[in-house]
Amino acid sequence: MDDAQILIARLLAQQTLLRKDKLVTRALSDDMFRQEIDQRLAACGMKMLDNVYADHVTVALVREVEPKVFGARDVWQNNNIGLARDGVALLVVLWAMIILPKRERQAAHQHATEEQNDMFGAEKPLPSAEDTSIGVSYRALLADFGDKLGKKTRIDMNLGLLNRLKFIDRRVDLIAEGPMLDLLMDTDVLKERIVNGALHDILRQERAAAALLDVAQTAQEE
Repeated sequence: MDDAQILIARLLAQQTLLRKDKLVTRALSDDMFRQEIDQRLAACGMKMLDNVYADHVTVALVREVEPKVFGARDVWQNNNIGLARDGVALLVVLWAMIILPKRERQAAHQHATEEQNDMFGAEKPLPSAEDTSIGVSYRALLADFGDKLGKKTRIDMNLGLLNRLKFIDRRVDLIAEGPMLDLLMDTDVLKERIVNGALHDILRQERAAAALLDVAQTAQEE
């Protein structure tokens, strides 16, 4: 077995792998190796997904193949993972409340690091999601969205499904980022609609709270 075969087999079996995994790191830095992986996956109608903001990589169907695979299912009009509409809405809410603030922290941290280095310093990687992703309080989620997303019973059911699908990592009262949350959501499509849309006020409150938390942590460190 060659390395490309092993990496693809592991991705298919495990769904996600960490970016710091040896073969994943090679795939992200070695153009020839990545081309070989992309060609083999493309022959099966698949592609490797990664982005610099996420700690994991995964595989997914290419867009052209999706209708032939999922088109016979009614829910495919909304998604291809079997979520009901309130489940999709909950997923988008969690993505907006967890991923958007995390990306702002990553970008701010990287900018601060670049300013501290000399002008010839090497480009620094973005801080990991583990270091910058705070998560959402379950109680706060119920208070803000319970009436809109089916109340406690439906939210609990959908949270369980999102946890099994690796979109979130449920930790008692804390709903944290899962490996898939920053990989399978289309940021370019969602971000503008969400930031300037119905969640604008709530996201602004979340960011204000996160800013206060950052200030408090900095004060404690000093």
